[in-house]
Amino acid sequence: MQFIKELFSVNEILTVSIMSWFVAQVLKTIINFILLGKFQLERMWGDGGMPSAHSATVCAMVIAAARSEGVSSAIFAVASVVAIITMHDAMGVRHETGEQAKVLNQMIEEWIDISEKNSPFLQNMHLKEMVGHTPLQVMAGMVVGIVVGCLYPMHLV
Repeated sequence: MQFIKELFSVNEILTVSIMSWFVAQVLKTIINFILLGKFQLERMWGDGGMPSAHSATVCAMVIAAARSEGVSSAIFAVASVVAIITMHDAMGVRHETGEQAKVLNQMIEEWIDISEKNSPFLQNMHLKEMVGHTPLQVMAGMVVGIVVGCLYPMHLV
């Protein structure tokens, strides 16, 4: 327990990043509840949805690195590149994966309806559809990350 306490009190970049992830996940759970009218605890740790917790996490990391080490530091450069790759991937490959999962799930349902006996392996098959983000969800995550990163009281040396 002492190790965890020290880790978060010494490493502010990590603390800000995790805090931003948590804020985004809470917001995602609340927004999901408002839109669907039912509480789904899975949204607290699940991928996809509004806002992007991935974007919030990496953007908070970039802001914290800038505030802690400066914009000319290597850690800021690495954090920025990781953030760009993460957000691009969330909107690209991961979003497309979710779209493909929707189509495949629909095809599986139709195949089961038509030929249940011939495809028993499809009975429990369901691919996860919420794995990526729309550009709006990524931008909202970016805003959450920037706000958390800017508001967190850092102990600058």
